[in-house]
Order: sequence, then structure tokens, then C-alpha cells
Amino acid sequence: MSQAVWYNQWTVKKFESFLTGDILEVGCGIGNFTNFLKKYGNVWSIDINENYLKQFMDTDIKIGLGDIEKGEYFFKNKKFDTIVCLNVLEHIKDDKRALQNMLLLLKTGGHLILLVPAYDFLFGEIDKSIGHFRRYDKNKLKSLLKDMGFKIIKSRVINFLGGVGWFLSSKLFSESKINESKIKVFNFIAPFFLSLENLIEPPLGTSILIIARK
Repeated sequence: MSQAVWYNQWTVKKFESFLTGDILEVGCGIGNFTNFLKKYGNVWSIDINENYLKQFMDTDIKIGLGDIEKGEYFFKNKKFDTIVCLNVLEHIKDDKRALQNMLLLLKTGGHLILLVPAYDFLFGEIDKSIGHFRRYDKNKLKSLLKDMGFKIIKSRVINFLGGVGWFLSSKLFSESKINESKIKVFNFIAPFFLSLENLIEPPLGTSILIIARK
């Protein structure tokens, strides 16, 4: 779902204490999160879409082609203190291989920050239209990461209001996109709900945030 700059900033605040050193952003897209990340360390950003990369004008960020699924990157023999993968893993067919490659790119003691869509039962027309292969179960994803050798530091569901909206639009009404009027409503009322999420984890949400250590 397209959301305002403030929402991306709110999301980054959820994991900013783990952003340090050399940071790899996997799947930077058009840079919705990139500018927020660069104040925390030295950012390297990769994407498989060259057209997205052409839109970047910030010379403070090292950016280039990279395919995390295939393990092919514009840099060589580089390891990172932090890897950030936000709303990307669900677009990758072999997500397990992608996670294994992220593990290889992390320094010992480094952190992986994942943001993925939550709940299999929410998978619907919108997911299909934007190229999602899946949505995730929090416990299953945690188990997968543990089996690979990660230690789970933090995991939680976020964005209750977005989860409700996703269910209504994508599942109940089988819509393939969320129209601008609904986005405006979200942007108007979401700050109240998200302020509550700063205090307590919601019972439902549109996304899962996981922080894991190598």
C-alpha cells in the first residue's frame, strides 16, 4: 500500500537502534526508505531494476545492481554490519536462498532487519497484482531463520489499521488495488493507531518486523 513519508519514518524508528556501520539495503526500489537509513551509517543499496537505480542522485549512497536471490552484486568481497530488507522478500521466488545469501553478507554479530507482509489468510488480489509470492507467518519465519543460524532478537506485528484495510479490500471485496480515497483515510486516522502501537503490539497487522543476529 502506498503510504506517506511519515509512515516510512515511523517504521524506521521501530528498528533504528540496530542500524549501524556499513548498512546494506536489499531492494531499494525508488528509495522510499533509503534517505532515512543514511543518517545511521554508510549505506549500500542494491536492486534488480536498473530503472529504479537511475532515479538516485544522492552521491553519499553506494548504489548498484544486485540480485540477492542469485547472490550477484555490484560489489565484491564485502560484508555488512546491518542488512535491511523491507517489503522485498515476498517478491522473491526462492526466499530461503535469498535469506541464506543475506546471512553470508553479514559480519559475525551483524543484524538482519526484515519487514514482510503478515498472515497467509490475508493473501488476496492486491498481493497478486503487486507481485507477491506469499505472505508470512511470524512463527514459521522465525523458525526458518533460527534453522539457518540466526538468533531472533525482536519480532512483532505492526500496522493494525493497514491489516484491517488489507483484509477488507483484498480478501472481502477482492480488489486488486487500494484506491487513493482509502489511502487518504488511512493517512488521516493512522497516526492515532500507530501511536498506540508504540505502547503495545496489535493483535493483527499488515506486516511482520523481525530483527535477527548472525
